[in-house]
Amino acid sequence: MRHLITPMDLSVEETMNILDLAERISIGPQLYKHVADGRQLATLFYEPSTRTRLSFESAMLSLGGQTLGFSSAAQSSASKGETVADTARVVSCYADIIAMRHPKEGAPLQASIYSRIPIINAGDGGHAHPTQTLIDMMTIRQRKGKLIT
Repeated sequence: MRHLITPMDLSVEETMNILDLAERISIGPQLYKHVADGRQLATLFYEPSTRTRLSFESAMLSLGGQTLGFSSAAQSSASKGETVADTARVVSCYADIIAMRHPKEGAPLQASIYSRIPIINAGDGGHAHPTQTLIDMMTIRQRKGKLIT
């Protein structure tokens, strides 16, 4: 099992493969509409984030999967003192993968230690936002035709 906590968790080859796959999906989304059938994505967003949360949910739904989760800490047991570790342990029993956004740097890494399923960091304070990095790289490649000069 692998987590995506920082952009450095991916090799250059893996990054290029992800960008290639994303391009293929954007060209022919109907070919991928069932690849996540029967899969659950948990979106654990401890702070508001409309675009990032909805992009994860939209992607999962477009791939045939389902989503569950919360969009703010106030809507979770964190408001009663539940730790990130406890939430990761519990939610990993209900889903196949977790996308987590948290204002505290290192929270997704902490969750990954206790989770039985992969964690994707959807932003943790000023630390990392690896999926945004991938989107930025895809945009540069589409506009410039390549990433390397």
